Amino acid sequence: MLLVQFIDPQGRRRVGVLEQEQIRVLDGHDTTYALVCAAIAANTGLEKLATALLGQARYRFEEIAAAGGVLTPLDHPDDAHCHVTGTGLTHLGSADTRDAMHQKIGGDAAALSDSMQMFRLGVEGGKPPAGQRGVQPEWFYKGDGSIVQASGQALAMPAFSLDGGEEPEIAGLYVIGDDGQPYRAGYAIGNEFSDHITERQNYLYLAHSKLRACGLGPALLVGDLPYHVAGISRIYDKQGALRWEKPFLSGEQNMSHSIANLEYHHFKYPLFRRPGDVHIHFFGTATLSFADGIAVEAGDTYEIEVPAFGPALRNTLAVQADATSAVIAL
Repeated sequence: MLLVQFIDPQGRRRVGVLEQEQIRVLDGHDTTYALVCAAIAANTGLEKLATALLGQARYRFEEIAAAGGVLTPLDHPDDAHCHVTGTGLTHLGSADTRDAMHQKIGGDAAALSDSMQMFRLGVEGGKPPAGQRGVQPEWFYKGDGSIVQASGQALAMPAFSLDGGEEPEIAGLYVIGDDGQPYRAGYAIGNEFSDHITERQNYLYLAHSKLRACGLGPALLVGDLPYHVAGISRIYDKQGALRWEKPFLSGEQNMSHSIANLEYHHFKYPLFRRPGDVHIHFFGTATLSFADGIAVEAGDTYEIEVPAFGPALRNTLAVQADATSAVIAL
């Protein structure tokens, strides 16, 4: 099942099920957050509840998208109660890249870079048997709900950025129940969007490189993530001509960590189990246009397409005006 949040032609927030090219509206709840909270309260599955609430109203997805009415698939009424985070060095990459990495991590661990040591830890211990804990992944913070942009909205990089590069990923979307239990609503396509030039200067700049906007959606995939996920990442120039495209892979078949392990190491912290909060957690990627020498320019458009997730995620790169100012002592 694919859920979509949107603004209808009357200006009302709605949530519905994507059925081919149409959105079938749900009765009783106008947001995914309210729907998920109702499923938690009723101790029932999200797909089962959504199916029971299917109404008769329908809208064409492309007409809603053309009007700028597509919203992110899950949000919180208060942006401060939505945490956006992610993990890196979680994907095995293409066959050639995988072979090269395995050759590098096969030698003396002391001779490896910190990143390659982290990658090797994941390969060796990122998929523990059920009920056991695996190794910790690389983890980073991106921001709160204010940074999350829907398909069709711009991804604005700060004026001080050195790069605005896409990262095609799958994100897990969660709501914390009143008892502090994390509940996964489902998964969505994401453009994790980072400053790769800053990160390349020194890996300790990773935190700086991640404090950026991100794209998410359009649809929420309810249920389990397919074991093998295949998609295409593209960059179009200002005139709409294709600049770059490349397939990318995700899903546990193509990862060094299991989803359960990544979830455990995020939600083990009490801070991330605060009742009512929303979490958007990116699971990483192995495919970047930056790695192929592409410098995305303002006005270029990112497109991330994964058939299992319905419509593609599209965002245009913009540059924010410099709004920094000196601190004032009181």
